[in-house]
Amino acid sequence: MRDDIFSKGNDLVNFTFDAKVADVFDDMVRRSVPGYQSMIEMIGLSVKTYGQDNTNYYDLGASTGATSTALSVNNTNSDNTIIAVDNSRDMVKKCQKNLSNQVGNFEIICTDIKDVLIDNASIVVLNLTLQFIEPEQRQRLINKVYNGLTPGGVLIVSEKIHFDDKQKQKEITNLHINFKRANGYSDLEIAAKRQSIENVLITDNKKTHFHRFKLAGFKNSVCHFQCLNFASFLAVK
Repeated sequence: MRDDIFSKGNDLVNFTFDAKVADVFDDMVRRSVPGYQSMIEMIGLSVKTYGQDNTNYYDLGASTGATSTALSVNNTNSDNTIIAVDNSRDMVKKCQKNLSNQVGNFEIICTDIKDVLIDNASIVVLNLTLQFIEPEQRQRLINKVYNGLTPGGVLIVSEKIHFDDKQKQKEITNLHINFKRANGYSDLEIAAKRQSIENVLITDNKKTHFHRFKLAGFKNSVCHFQCLNFASFLAVK
């Protein structure tokens, strides 16, 4: 379904992942996030390198299940369970429907990802999720993920990022706006969505992400993909 939520300027006071958003989410993210499909493809490919037999794969902030599907389709290991977690009941319903048609061994949990147990995981993914967690809670979540990973396991984090250099930030923001225009969003829609989401989605810079991984104990981390102001990080335990 096409995203036209903000086409009449009826913006949300604060952006929420309700039924209205769940219905158009796949179209929204594809038209709003540069390189989104490549992010999903890279997450899927990571299974071939980091997936381990007899372990769990976690999709934290699963939304409609695109990441969980990519993990499943690319999985060549045995005895794995894909655990999809989201705190939006509307998203969980959509995810349940999508995964039931495409994924074998999976479990969907409707809860806050800060409360979910991470156990015996070889892959944990936070795909455009950490940016919606309170900044002061982010290190604690990354620490919990690290503790729940098996040796050699991997955390993948994809996020909107910001740049400390004001001119660079301005240039990248303008390119991102033009990306959304090219995908059919009007200036009214772009402005309305920005207004609704600016107090909900709080970005970090690259340095902050790497610092969190280091504090948690990850032995190696890298930014393995970036398109404009969206980046994917891979941290190995």
